[in-house]
This record gives sequence, C-alpha cells and structure tokens, in this order.
Amino acid sequence: MLPTIAWENESVIMVDQRKLPWKEEYLSCRTVEQVAQAIEKMVIRGAPAIGLAAAYGLALGVRNLKTEKNLDRVFASFYQRLWRTRPTARNLFWALERMKKIYEENKNLGLNRLKNILLEEAKAIEEEDLKTNKEIGENGQELVPAEATILTHCNAGALATAGYGTALGVIRAAWARGKKIKVLADETRPFLQGARLTCWELTRDGIPTTLIADSMAGWLMRRGEVSLVIVGADRIALNGDTANKIGTYSLAVLAKENNIPFYVAAPLSTFDFNLKSGENIPIEERHPDEVRKVGGHLITLPEIPVKNPAFDVTPARLITAIITEKGIIRPPYGKNILRLRK
Repeated sequence: MLPTIAWENESVIMVDQRKLPWKEEYLSCRTVEQVAQAIEKMVIRGAPAIGLAAAYGLALGVRNLKTEKNLDRVFASFYQRLWRTRPTARNLFWALERMKKIYEENKNLGLNRLKNILLEEAKAIEEEDLKTNKEIGENGQELVPAEATILTHCNAGALATAGYGTALGVIRAAWARGKKIKVLADETRPFLQGARLTCWELTRDGIPTTLIADSMAGWLMRRGEVSLVIVGADRIALNGDTANKIGTYSLAVLAKENNIPFYVAAPLSTFDFNLKSGENIPIEERHPDEVRKVGGHLITLPEIPVKNPAFDVTPARLITAIITEKGIIRPPYGKNILRLRK
C-alpha cells in the first residue's frame, strides 16, 4: 500500500488521490500554502489524513523560518490558513489545536528546538493514527459474522488515514481473521471515492469487492444481499449524530428499513465534544463542476445550477453502534460517548 502522506527531505509528500486508480503519482509540498491547497483540492482527503496533513503543514511552515521575528504572528498565519481549508472534518481542527498547544509550550526554547519538537509531534500523530486504526479494526471485526457481505460508502481506508483505515480497517481485520467476507462498494458520487479508491485498495488486498451505483444499495438490501453497513465519519457530535460523505444518511435510512446493522468506525479525534448534536455541524459545499463533470467531461448542461454538499448528517437513532479504538459505543450515545472519553 502506498503511504497516504509522509515527511521526506524537508517536504510533505502525498499520493495524489485525484489520479487514482489510473496513476500513482506523488505531490511534494514545500510550503504551508501548498499543503493547504492540496487539502482543498482533494489531493489528500479523509478526516484523519487531512488532520495529519495539517499537522505536517504547520511543522513545515516553522521549519522554513529563518528567524524568530514576529514568530507568534507568523505561526498564527500558518494556523489560520490551514484552519480555513475544509470546514467539516473534526480531525483537521483537532490536529491543529494539538500542534498549537505544543507550539505554545515550547516557543521560548529557541527556533531550532521548536522546529524539531513540532516535527516530532506531527510524526507522533501519524504513528498514533496508524495504531488507532488497527485497534478500531480489531474492535470492529467482532461485529462481522463469519460469512458476510459488507456495504461501505466513500473511502475510509488507508488513503483516508495514516494507514490501514477505519471502516476499511474493520474489513481488513475481519479478512485477516479468516472470515469469509465480500464487500459492496458504493461508487460515491460525485467524487467517486468508492469507485476509484475503495475498489483500488481492497482489490490490492485481495478482498472480494463489487462496485455498485449509489442508487442500487436499497434494492440490494431488500433482496437480502447486504449483511451490514460500515462507514467512516468526519465529525461526530456528543449525541452520536454523525457527519460523513454525502449519501451516508440515505444508506442509514435504508438499513433501518431493512433491519440491517449500520455501523460507524472512527477514532476519538473525530468526536466533537463541544457539539451537543449534529444540527450545528458545518457542511461543506463544493464546486458545482464536481457534479456537472465526470473525469473532466461535462455530463449535463454547463450552466445548469448545482447543489453539491460534500457531507450529510446521520441521526444517532439510525446508528447501531460506533466503533472506536477504545471500544464499541452503543446507545444511549450521549452518556456512553462521555464515558469513553475519560
């Protein structure tokens, strides 16, 4: 598996996910602005991965400094630029807040020491995320029957994290345990993360995977061809309401109608402990051309108005359980989320 993101030669290196599965190309970011644009333009995506990118971006910005002059103001400009990249994924802000705390605690130790400390913190976030994903996988695989067809949406795999994945981490762990599983991957319009990325990842792992159009999921559930649904998350409120890629809410409704378990897999860094419910989760609206075009080719009238919310919010009442690195959370979510936080 290609590394999603890495620190190499004083640069942040990312696999360009816009080019997959056709080309495996890397982008080298040497400035904060380049990292910010990579996040905005979907070179890198997935909540944990963009959080890690932002952490490395801050470390990169400070390492490029030649002087401590106006250090606080310069650091704040880096921080705010990365903060503005994408509004929904909680991991982005969690990582930036963590890096800022380290900055504040060490900024008086001298610029050279500060540079090293910030880089080591970003590397620690990477290592912790990989460990966390494997723990999520082990916890979640217990929910997967010995034989099962798993439906997943978007890409919550190695490409969305530091490696291994959240929802796909559960699938990988179940497969490693010898469970006879098959995967149905939603194409995930309009950016096609399921078709391009999830299929690519799981096929490389040898896990049987079938691609379906988003609109097919309900009918396949009705026919008994889906055992369970597992998705990732971009932000989870205290009551369990979960923001994830657009189309997730529809799957949760369909799963409820057809008595199919609907699971969310996410690290604790995805939880927003300041939000009581999902009503206040900011939903990113992306460029209309992502809907008007596929592979750069228009599929409709060039002037047709478009709605393109990148995420939706699934109410907690539709979620069977939330799988984290510290265990499986079941309703009532409000009480149990707070308990797991401790």
